[in-house]
Amino acid sequence: MKLFEHEAKNLLRQHGISIPKGELAATSDQALEAIHKLKPPFVIKAQLLIAGRGKAGGIQFALNAEDAKSAAKRLLWSQIKGFQVKKVLVEEKVRVKRELYFAMTLDRTERSYVAIASSKGGVDIELTATKMPASVIRTSIDPTYGFRLLDARKVAGEMGFGGRQQGDLAMILKKLCQIGIDLDAILIEVNPIAETPEGTFVVLDSRLIIDDNALFRHPEFEKLQFEKNREHTEQEIEAMKNDIAYVKLEGEVGIIGNGAGLVMATLDMVKHYGARPANFLDLGGGAPTERIAKAIKIVMSDPSVKVVFINILGGLTRCDDVARAILNSIRDSERTKPIVIRLVGTNEAEGKHILSQAGLQVLDSMEEAAKQASETVNRKSG
Repeated sequence: MKLFEHEAKNLLRQHGISIPKGELAATSDQALEAIHKLKPPFVIKAQLLIAGRGKAGGIQFALNAEDAKSAAKRLLWSQIKGFQVKKVLVEEKVRVKRELYFAMTLDRTERSYVAIASSKGGVDIELTATKMPASVIRTSIDPTYGFRLLDARKVAGEMGFGGRQQGDLAMILKKLCQIGIDLDAILIEVNPIAETPEGTFVVLDSRLIIDDNALFRHPEFEKLQFEKNREHTEQEIEAMKNDIAYVKLEGEVGIIGNGAGLVMATLDMVKHYGARPANFLDLGGGAPTERIAKAIKIVMSDPSVKVVFINILGGLTRCDDVARAILNSIRDSERTKPIVIRLVGTNEAEGKHILSQAGLQVLDSMEEAAKQASETVNRKSG
């Protein structure tokens, strides 16, 4: 789960790491109130769960209060990389002598965390890593001992700092790693850490991604995943609440299957016949009627879906249960859309009979069903 920049920075501040003075705003009036509490110049930052927003115009600078208010107005409710800006972070601009980079992430090959640092941080850090690989410092973190202060001092020294500054920076790096480890993060990144002309260090931007599989250990963040306006769509949130494996895609054919391999093959087949999948939804094995009906409603509720393709290879999942769920979802759904059904396996004859009695056609071939679903979408688009 991704945290917004302001959420990640609040965590850093709670651990004694210096961040710029700032306030969150959801309206122009709130932004103006924040501006009057702060000192110019200002930085206005769109709060989005994406990388690269700076180059996309999501970070704007202002010399005075009037310019800052205008920048906040421009950003609020604008679209950046396809995402709507609903909140901005108004901060005092920090004077910067040098920009540094630091991150901790997982090294799955080594089965441990790894710290990555560079004395050349900023928006072009990826370019720096490619053109100047020697400037990137990589340190494996021992799973038993963690990122110790002596490790942090060594990294700070390799970044070019000595004396008091080396100690101050090392403490920041150690705290960052400990925050990441304590929260089961798959990434904690600060870019840049600013070295000020006074020789102090301030974190100007921060990203934090927590492992979804560990959220049960962090209830304060687990509840956030169900909030609207984060990275999940309404359909994904509803699927998570009902323990349904669902991923939103960009197409028009809603896909429901039982088994990840079957669903992936269905996506490929739909694409082969010239249409685009709108989602990945795996019912799993032996799904009860209620879960199947809920899955259909979730897919039906997606406004981008023009046709629903249900592809069931019944083993533990019984075809008659699927048939009843389809009829229940059609009866209860506020939005009805064309449904293409392929049903093969356990209790197949009974399932087909239930659906045929309701006037619904059932196909035996996945290829034929995928072709029909794709043709239905293309007719609607035409």
